Amino acid sequence: MNINIRDEFFRNATIRLLDNTSIFKAWQDCLIYLRPFIPADFFSLHLFNPGLRVVETVVDATLEKSEAVSHKTTLTPESRQLFKAAVDRMKGQPSYRIIDDLSLVPEARQLGIDLSTPNAPCLILRLFRSGQFLGLAALTGTPGNKYVKEQGELFLSIHSPLAATAEAFHRYRELERVRELLTDRDAFVNRELMSVVENEIVGAESGLRTVMAAVGQVAGTNSPVLLLGETGTGKEVIAGAIHRASVRKSGPFIKINCGAITPSLLESELFGHEKGAFTGANQSRPGYFERADHGTIFLDEVAELSQEAQIRLLRVLQDRTVERVGGQEPMKLDIRVVAATHKDLGAMVRQGLFREDLFFRLNVFPITIPPLRERLGDIPAMAYHLVAKKAREMALPDMPEVAPGAIRTLMAYDWPGNVRELENVIERQIIINMGKPIIFDAALFDPTAVSTIRGGTKLDRIITGHIISVLHMTGGRIEGGQGAADLLGINPRTLRSRMQKLGIPFGRRAQSLYKNN
Repeated sequence: MNINIRDEFFRNATIRLLDNTSIFKAWQDCLIYLRPFIPADFFSLHLFNPGLRVVETVVDATLEKSEAVSHKTTLTPESRQLFKAAVDRMKGQPSYRIIDDLSLVPEARQLGIDLSTPNAPCLILRLFRSGQFLGLAALTGTPGNKYVKEQGELFLSIHSPLAATAEAFHRYRELERVRELLTDRDAFVNRELMSVVENEIVGAESGLRTVMAAVGQVAGTNSPVLLLGETGTGKEVIAGAIHRASVRKSGPFIKINCGAITPSLLESELFGHEKGAFTGANQSRPGYFERADHGTIFLDEVAELSQEAQIRLLRVLQDRTVERVGGQEPMKLDIRVVAATHKDLGAMVRQGLFREDLFFRLNVFPITIPPLRERLGDIPAMAYHLVAKKAREMALPDMPEVAPGAIRTLMAYDWPGNVRELENVIERQIIINMGKPIIFDAALFDPTAVSTIRGGTKLDRIITGHIISVLHMTGGRIEGGQGAADLLGINPRTLRSRMQKLGIPFGRRAQSLYKNN
């Protein structure tokens, strides 16, 4: 081929490689152009990732189609040494190699590399950029149709645009990974900016004083934390406090409810998956653990993890690595795990439902969050905090007013649903009494709940709420004109007996509970 024709060949091949925004379309167009000069049915790109020590086939173009692929070979410690020696021998210089039968190549057998190409004659071009080895470009032909030196030299002549395209694609993939991490971090920052009040730990100086002291002790470490407590006690809020008080506060805070993910998809959601790992896996996808890199991952309802997911989580805690479903190479991660459950993990271990070794790994620093009924003193501040929060969420023009004595009604309830139930009650009350003072009538508590205000039946709950409402009106006074018994139309002794049965406090010591607040 004379110089003019070679220059024209280089120009046309370069245009096809660099004029396409998609590397897959670029390599297909280039294959179509190359075929009259270098007969081939496949044109593939195999990138080398030195950090992960993986050779990955990322492009496999044919005349009919070209789409993203991800076929990986993880190099063993022994094969890494062989691979490094082979790369060193190249001395940073691009070169080609003609191979009639790939299965007979000693290096491929020793390294265990599978380029996922047909076992047919191929022409391999070693790609370098600024002296750094990028990987291989391979043209694969039809069995029996061997390549010759002139074709190798022609392939070598377009090394520069091929290497530029390969490097650009490698950088694109790295940028995509960074973009995903930044997206998570931006979402976290936005949540922080928009939810300063919501993230306030109400009760930090009172009912949650012990919990917050524990948070202060563990936040500065990388140790796993296990949050224990009933449903609705605010474990997610405490997990967020741990993250914000740590050196990871500028990193992502990824929250996962393990019980809300379909069991069949749990592993792929947590750890990611490679393309083709299962039916419907049309592309590779990072999992929540990858997205939490350099940050914190909060695993709520950790007791719901399958045995397989428990094994993978144990590996993350032990080795600080994660492996995608269908993948072969472990990825190093820098993450902090905070787990939470309302179940007795110790009992689950004894029943064989939860791995003992994982339990010990998670249970390094357990924090138990007390139920709301054990910190009733926090309810007034918490109620006003939630009223303000709901008013913002509903975009109300004015802050709802809390009626005198209403908070005392809240403090007389057992709160089986804890803070979450309190939030629901407040939201429901604001909606029903839109524009009116909030009363917190007992009937507005969850009508399906079996637990009651110091009582055992739904009827007791309604009666209790009504009596407490009247006591608020009378300032706790039972006897005399306009006393609670008078307003209710019953004998004071009968009222006291009923209050004692329902667990409603009365007498001089209790009068302060019913003063207007």
